[in-house]
Amino acid sequence: MNRRGPLIAAVVSGVIVLLAAVLIVLPKKSEVGKAHDDLLTAQSEEATLQTQLKVLQDAQAAAPVAQKQIDKIQKQIPSTADLPGLFRQLRDVANLSAVDFFSFSPGTPVTDASATFSTLGSGIVVTGSYFSLEEFLHRLETLRRAAKVTSISLAASGTETTGGAGQLQMQLQVEFFTTDTSAGPGSLPGPTQGTAPVILPTVSPTPTESPSPEIPSPTESPSATPGA
Repeated sequence: MNRRGPLIAAVVSGVIVLLAAVLIVLPKKSEVGKAHDDLLTAQSEEATLQTQLKVLQDAQAAAPVAQKQIDKIQKQIPSTADLPGLFRQLRDVANLSAVDFFSFSPGTPVTDASATFSTLGSGIVVTGSYFSLEEFLHRLETLRRAAKVTSISLAASGTETTGGAGQLQMQLQVEFFTTDTSAGPGSLPGPTQGTAPVILPTVSPTPTESPSPEIPSPTESPSATPGA
């Protein structure tokens, strides 16, 4: 009987240790493993957030440059046809180029197949010397509005008898653009306010003023004498 006591005590102690391992150690080990997995997930999310933060910081630093590019594009391709403004730009180009004659005939805006912008086909005629026409083309290339020259023709203009020897006439077909997709007639919902076609006069960039003719004062007639 005395020999069984230590054996039973050892068995009971083993059972207690086993129960302690099952009830205490194993759950803690599982919690430690889960915590380790959570730590790895958090570290991965932190790395992703750091990358996103770096991208946002770079975008913020580049924002002023991007805004300038957006503003430049909006000036080149405005939200309305703005024919009066376009005419003033071309007139200034003609004046700076010192051409003798300039005319601008805007066409009807046509919506592009992509429905993202409208094209304004226009005709431009300038007359002047070879160098003035060359200067006009150069300034047209650097116009604030985006312009695409689709055709160009050059011919002599004037003779010695007409006082225009050495003058050339250049005819251009040029396309301008606007992001207004309803600029043309018959479009839906209709032309944007302020973009209706404007009839622009044909002008010379450097007109010569002629003196106004003097209008003689009317001669007063004597009053009729009563009873005459």
